[in-house]
Amino acid sequence: MVRKIFPEAVRRLYNRVFVCRKCKSKIRTDYSKVKNGKVKCRKCGSKSLRPKRKEKKA
Repeated sequence: MVRKIFPEAVRRLYNRVFVCRKCKSKIRTDYSKVKNGKVKCRKCGSKSLRPKRKEKKA
């Protein structure tokens, strides 16, 4: 049986969270800033970010 995650937890884990494509660190920021290239990774300085993927449950 798959356990349902609370909406508050889903928002906290996945809403506005982006992952660096090079060093895989997580950053919480607005989508518009990422799209315009105004946000860079804290660790490596890269501007290539992707949204955090939701985990698939069995």
